[in-house]
Amino acid sequence: MGQFPLRAGSAPQDHTMNPSPPNSTAVRIIPREQHSISRKQISSAALRVLYRLNEAGYAAYLVGGAVRDLLIGGQPKDFDVATDATPEDVRRLFRNCRLIGRRFRLAHVVFGPEIVEVATFRGSGDGEVGEGDRHVVDGRIVRDNVWGTLEEDALRRDFTVNALYYNIADFSVRDYVGGFEDVQRHVLRLIGDPAQRYREDPVRMLRAVRLSAKLNFSISPEARAPFAELGELLAQAPPARLFDETLKMFLAGSGLKSFRALEQSGLLGAVFPLTARALAFRGDSFRALVEAGLAGTDARVAEGKSVTPAFLFAVLLWGAVRAQAEREIARGVEPNLAWQRVSHQVIAEQAKHVAIPRRFGQIMQEIWVLQPRFVDRQKKRVFRLLTHPRFRGAYDFLLLREAEGGDIAELGRWWTHAQAAPHEVLAEELSAAPAEATGPADATKKRRRRRRKPKAPAATA
Repeated sequence: MGQFPLRAGSAPQDHTMNPSPPNSTAVRIIPREQHSISRKQISSAALRVLYRLNEAGYAAYLVGGAVRDLLIGGQPKDFDVATDATPEDVRRLFRNCRLIGRRFRLAHVVFGPEIVEVATFRGSGDGEVGEGDRHVVDGRIVRDNVWGTLEEDALRRDFTVNALYYNIADFSVRDYVGGFEDVQRHVLRLIGDPAQRYREDPVRMLRAVRLSAKLNFSISPEARAPFAELGELLAQAPPARLFDETLKMFLAGSGLKSFRALEQSGLLGAVFPLTARALAFRGDSFRALVEAGLAGTDARVAEGKSVTPAFLFAVLLWGAVRAQAEREIARGVEPNLAWQRVSHQVIAEQAKHVAIPRRFGQIMQEIWVLQPRFVDRQKKRVFRLLTHPRFRGAYDFLLLREAEGGDIAELGRWWTHAQAAPHEVLAEELSAAPAEATGPADATKKRRRRRRKPKAPAATA
């Protein structure tokens, strides 16, 4: 991580010694020679937007995570722009622009696969009730389209490290809330009173956890303190928003660190209550499975391979599915029916907290329902399972389950061999295998109905 010079005459301060939340609007301007951001690191599309806004007489700043990441030597995936131009002004300047959003009105300027998001400076909205387009319900901001100044916009952002503005006019960085020093200290602090900011938007708690894991930043004590009391507010957040936030948390390359940070923060139960309960009752074996799944996902992201939420959600909810299916089967429910029924129930319960799109839920169910079929190694069933369209995902899931102990590891080795063996060789092996080696075939056979003898006709007088 790079370190940058402080303002002349200032000295680093430990954030634990200055716990008051930043709310000053005194601007600090860091000139080009005192920071490491270069235009060579900014995408050509973002530069075109910045320059055109500036040439048209509008203020134009690169803002937020892009500035933060550039200061710590990272390469941002997205470049966001802040300006005093309204969304309609931006649309008039760019033919390749579309306006989106009701909660936050934004302009998206499209350059092929890249989208540059342009936001108008937001105001505080502290005027009389009904002034501007701002709507608050029970302390939560549900719509906010009141335009303001650069200073107001800075104070409305969530974390100090996300409230830094790179000015295309003179290549300086503007800092109103001490974010430049916080980037150097690798600490996340909220702007304003943390409890109030979390009530405005509870998802900020998850964002704090995600960013701390992604950036290797610590969460300041005053920003972490409200988690225990306000974590339950996440139940008020739209499940679709929480789905998007969990994708950023678990599928962006730092999933394992994010999961551990989420559990340590005490917020796991507010988002994945079934997972939290399974970890408490299933212990180390389920934890090993979850962490192996997350580590594998991180590795795929690092290698540029595709990842799917379905597999990861199947991992996170496996403890609940397995426990409930075992209870149903113990009550005498037919195994296949038990797995199907429980799969639906678990997904429906989790979707109350984090939305699970149907296309992912279907894949999750198939992965789960195929797990008991790996035990049955009768020849017909083996070849049928090998050709199942969801076999690969279910097989990868089986390998993760080795932490459960028992015969899972042996099953994994056998099915690894079965995939590699020629069809004729595998068929011969299965035909020659003793009956006990083929698995509990009887348990998977459908019960045959006994034919009832026809009743004798009733006697007539």
